[in-house]
Amino acid sequence: MNVAATGRLSTFAAALVMARRDFTAILFSRSFFFFLLGPLFPLLVGGLAGGVGKELQSNVARPELGVAMAAADAKALIAAHKRLEPQLGHAVPELVMLQEVRAGETFDAADAMQDRRRNLAAVVTGTLQRPVLSGPDERIADWRGPLAVLAAEAQRGASAVYPNVELTPLKLSTTADQVRGRMVTAQLGQTVLFMLTMLLAGMVLSNLVEEKGNKIIEVLAAAIPMDAVFLGKLFAMLAVSLVGISVWAMAGSAIWFASGNGWGNFPAPAVGWPLFFLLGTAYFAMGYLLLGSLFLAIGSMAATVREVQALSMPVTMLQLLNFFFASWAVAKPGSVVEMAAMIVPFSSPFTMLARAARDAALLPHALALAWQGLCVAVFVRIGAALFRRWVMKSGPAQSGGRRPWTGLFKRQAVR
Repeated sequence: MNVAATGRLSTFAAALVMARRDFTAILFSRSFFFFLLGPLFPLLVGGLAGGVGKELQSNVARPELGVAMAAADAKALIAAHKRLEPQLGHAVPELVMLQEVRAGETFDAADAMQDRRRNLAAVVTGTLQRPVLSGPDERIADWRGPLAVLAAEAQRGASAVYPNVELTPLKLSTTADQVRGRMVTAQLGQTVLFMLTMLLAGMVLSNLVEEKGNKIIEVLAAAIPMDAVFLGKLFAMLAVSLVGISVWAMAGSAIWFASGNGWGNFPAPAVGWPLFFLLGTAYFAMGYLLLGSLFLAIGSMAATVREVQALSMPVTMLQLLNFFFASWAVAKPGSVVEMAAMIVPFSSPFTMLARAARDAALLPHALALAWQGLCVAVFVRIGAALFRRWVMKSGPAQSGGRRPWTGLFKRQAVR
């Protein structure tokens, strides 16, 4: 648009002016300081949400106990486990045959446990009379007794004496430990992303209702296009949210490291911590823009705070369902459920951030961010059209049975 000819800024330039206005007004207000204290209270909610993670972890791939023995001994031990599984329950992991080991041969248990294709927690070698259990010290100590029972059961009537299980502690991180640790990181990342999105996206509602009440919106609409008002508010709130997150992250990190802790206290994500934080920022921005565009459209329809609460409640509940849907998808990697959670725009950021913690592949994230960006463009366009229609009651009249949605994507000239 030619500014000199029309006397008005283009939509993009006006949106930047609007964003700078809102960003400066909010950032240097006294209420923003108290807003930064807000996340201290949701920490309690985060602790309670961690209890849900324990239930989800029960659905994660169960650790396996590898067996590398003579073929006859291995088959007998696995058959004994199947017979006694109703009595032993989860006292002993699932037994899987790794390799037949003949007399005089050796088997490298440490090398086998580094195989990423399996979920091994320990390895059984030796014979039924002298079994050897190799693995992390804290695990094999708990499985020593149940394994002796299985070895005695495998021999049936050959021996009434429980064999002495030899323990060989290995100082290594098993695949099962990594799967469990990355699952913790995935669930923690999902919870933090959800809490930040819901906490910060609601800011656009209060700001919009306040400006509608004191007629500031009408003054802004007389100076710049309504689409620019919508985009400016949306991006200003995103910038304010990123400032708040940065402050909370620096304060939390300072307390964490001052207490003598480090990154080693948390299981490292598959993509590494730097890229995990970068992807987390990108997915937060996508989720915030999606939810913020909906909240702005809802705020444009409401005249009072009570109406805002009534209209926003369904969106909040649906977003909560999307979060639980994404959490459920984490426990079913590679399934149709995970694929669906990756495609649905409102659950995709949570699902993909959890995937970054579990899988080091980067191509799915590039595709997911491109898809989410497209969805953001569509929802922002729809939200801007609703915002323009409801705030200023503009747009063509709904006559002759014409549907109100038909003009949402049609470009309207700025008068």
